[in-house]
Amino acid sequence: MPLNKYKGYSLRNKVFWGFLVICSLSIVASSVLSYVILRQSALEQSKTDLQKKAESLMAALDYSVSHTQVQTQDLPKILSNAIFEIADINKQDIIIYDLDGKLLITNKDGSLIAQKQIPLAELNRILKSDKRIDFNSYDKSIGANVTSSYMLLKNNMLEPIGIVYFPYYHNDSAYLTVYKKYLSYIILVNLVIIIFGGWLSWGISKNLTRAITKFSELINKVTLFDSDPKPIRYYKNDELNQLVKAYNAMILQIREQKERLSFKEKEVAWREMAKQVAHEVKNPLTPMKLTIQNFERKFNPQDPDIQEKVKKMSKTVVDQIDLVATVANAFSQFAQLPIKNNETFNLNEEIRNILYVFNDEKIFFHTNKENIQVNMDKIYLSRIITNLITNAQQAKAEGRDNIINVDLEQRQKRIILTVEDSGIGIAEEMYERIFEPNFTSKTSGTGLGLSMVRKMIEDYKGEITVKSEIDKGSVFTIYLPTNV
Repeated sequence: MPLNKYKGYSLRNKVFWGFLVICSLSIVASSVLSYVILRQSALEQSKTDLQKKAESLMAALDYSVSHTQVQTQDLPKILSNAIFEIADINKQDIIIYDLDGKLLITNKDGSLIAQKQIPLAELNRILKSDKRIDFNSYDKSIGANVTSSYMLLKNNMLEPIGIVYFPYYHNDSAYLTVYKKYLSYIILVNLVIIIFGGWLSWGISKNLTRAITKFSELINKVTLFDSDPKPIRYYKNDELNQLVKAYNAMILQIREQKERLSFKEKEVAWREMAKQVAHEVKNPLTPMKLTIQNFERKFNPQDPDIQEKVKKMSKTVVDQIDLVATVANAFSQFAQLPIKNNETFNLNEEIRNILYVFNDEKIFFHTNKENIQVNMDKIYLSRIITNLITNAQQAKAEGRDNIINVDLEQRQKRIILTVEDSGIGIAEEMYERIFEPNFTSKTSGTGLGLSMVRKMIEDYKGEITVKSEIDKGSVFTIYLPTNV
């Protein structure tokens, strides 16, 4: 089967697209992971910087008020000069409130301080905690995040004497610039990897699927009717080598089994044939013997009707001899079919010509294509159709019409021919024996018709099956490969 017939689902495409999906997922995963890491790193860095700045400011302020026992009202005088020096060294604005939350001292112009009084809720929270209290907000005017930090300032007796406030401005989105640069590099590198890997995976999968397709075609050609299935020659030492070894071993087993089965089948067939010939010949000999014995016993030369009786006996004997000749001729035809004379023709037209001979209005022909070409012997085809139609007509049930439908279809690489009747049907237990040479369900006949049909169909590497239901009819289905 050509590989490109299943273009969207071939193993080659699955390997190739699977590789692309993995590469794409790798890019997405590494990009997301990098974003998370850089963002987390930026936030951690902001926290570290804030902590260092807070510790530095508080260390300087604690040192300034540690020489004497300072109270809240002393802070403006003690820190009047030191606050400016501390702010310059740390490059940070400092605002100090008293314990009631009122503005006490700052390194900035007091008129520029927007918050002259700390809100009561925040004040209570600050006074209850010995740790730094942070409030986060965003300043649209400068486009930066602001962390407003409050800490208690204590004297050398560890008594709270003021509340230190300083705003810490930081841009947490600065990492995005680094991330965008990193993302452009990683996409560029992955594109190069994808192009190279895609080319490599396409080549590897192409070689792999080419070998698998070749093996598949050889395996599909192996049938029970193949006289000499060919082994696969493959010399590479890889996983496919095991498949090839298994296939070649199977071929040897098939050959051995076919030889054994062929011998047994021929032996059984000839035994059954001999029995059938003896039976069919014995049937007419018995009445011939009885006729002659009866004539001999009643023979009277003086009988005035002696001439008439001799003629009657002669006719009986001749009829029985003709029957023996008919039986012998039928078995001769079964044993040796005529030499095939294959030719290419329109199967539809030929079947119509064969059915026309029957001149039966109850026979209907249907086809899914008007021109189905086949290369075979017309005599073989005629015998096949004639036998099946004759059997269908003889299966007529009492009290109803026997409708016979002949359907011909071509599906891809197969030709399917069905002959369906509405007759008496065949019992299911007879399915297995209906194609045997000596089997017949009728009171007369040699039982060779369907055996000949199967033999001729198998000559063209086809097969025939039957389905039936008592009092409803039978369906014979022929499967033939298109050989044109």
